[in-house]
Amino acid sequence: PQVVERCVAAAGYSVGEFAALVFAGALGFAEALYAVKIRAEAMQKASEAVPSGMLSVVGRREANYKFACLEARKHCESLGIENPVCTVSNYLFPDSRVIAGHLQALEFLQENARKYYFKRTKMLPVSGAFHTRLMEPAVEPLAEVLKSIEIQKPLLCVYSNVNGKKYMHAKHIQKLLVKQVVSPVLWEQTMHSVYERKQGTEFPYTYEVGPGNQLGAILKQCNLKAWKQYKHVDALEDEEAAET
Repeated sequence: PQVVERCVAAAGYSVGEFAALVFAGALGFAEALYAVKIRAEAMQKASEAVPSGMLSVVGRREANYKFACLEARKHCESLGIENPVCTVSNYLFPDSRVIAGHLQALEFLQENARKYYFKRTKMLPVSGAFHTRLMEPAVEPLAEVLKSIEIQKPLLCVYSNVNGKKYMHAKHIQKLLVKQVVSPVLWEQTMHSVYERKQGTEFPYTYEVGPGNQLGAILKQCNLKAWKQYKHVDALEDEEAAET
């Protein structure tokens, strides 16, 4: 309980941003869950319209992701795909990105990984190119549901995936949660914003709540000093302990 009372900031990765806003008192739990349901259904529908996906990439220092995506789009155009999509959709940590878009573009990048100085590439087990303009059909349904929900100013700082900066007010939250669906997740940039400190200032304790500790692994790559104050809290473990 004292950790919750002393908490100064929150952030959530992609759909986790809704959880961060609920925690900060900006959204009610039931309303947020309903918005997440509408968002998920709309994104699934958008995914089914175009064969697309997401590719996790770990690159060398020389890797030029924008150039690689540009060449992948040109490849798609040569196949007759109009207005192809291939872009960075998630900034994870230095030298690690997720690229999303048409499947043909992602396959091209895998085949030419060495040319673009990609050390490792892995297709993610998702149904579509989330956080790209291929998700545009999901924008309106989410915008409509967020208009019907009461949003408060957060009780503590919550950082947005869209720009890596703090949410300012309720309208700001409503606008950026919609924009997030078609914008890259700037997680690496968010980590820099959250942990910006003057030299010699202590880092706060960080708690990752939920299944898995992927965000902790990313934090370690972004800021080793901040990671030393990191703990993972698995909600399922707590529930199981309460039942026994």
